[in-house]
Amino acid sequence: MTLARAKETLSVPDYRLMRRVNRWRAPRWFRWWMLLATRAGDGWLWGALGIALLLSGDAQSARAVEAAVCAVSIGILIFHKIKRVVGRVRPRDIEPHCWACIVTRDRFSFPSGHSTTAFAVAVAVGSFYPEARPLLLVLAANVAISRVVVGMHFLSDILVGSGMGALLGYAAFLSFTRGGLI
Repeated sequence: MTLARAKETLSVPDYRLMRRVNRWRAPRWFRWWMLLATRAGDGWLWGALGIALLLSGDAQSARAVEAAVCAVSIGILIFHKIKRVVGRVRPRDIEPHCWACIVTRDRFSFPSGHSTTAFAVAVAVGSFYPEARPLLLVLAANVAISRVVVGMHFLSDILVGSGMGALLGYAAFLSFTRGGLI
């Protein structure tokens, strides 16, 4: 099997889901929720979290923020490189989305940068604050899912981005607590 044929075979479920989601007229409340989640993933939510942690005066807040910033920074470098190499077109550029019109900074979809960043922050900070981990993971999952719902990404884009972000977040946590994995 050629690489092109394998890529095509693996993309079939992504394209089916994309067509169903792009044509779905979601209820108004759900559209607002998904648009809010996708905008929260633009960075302001994670920045506000970092500021809140630093203002909290907690002894480990600076390390938690440093770990998150490190994980996100490495994630950005990696996903930008992968996006240029893979060059996968966004779903909304294949088939117009019926209700979401979002402007993006780049034209490629694989992997999802929003998902990478969301899970890098959620896992890094959540590892320092286990009591907040469930909420952080729910927020990250909402950001990731919203990217599929609004037509910016395929399911495989967010799965790879989320996994990559989670690994980077945990590696950064270990690095900032045990001294030196990254």
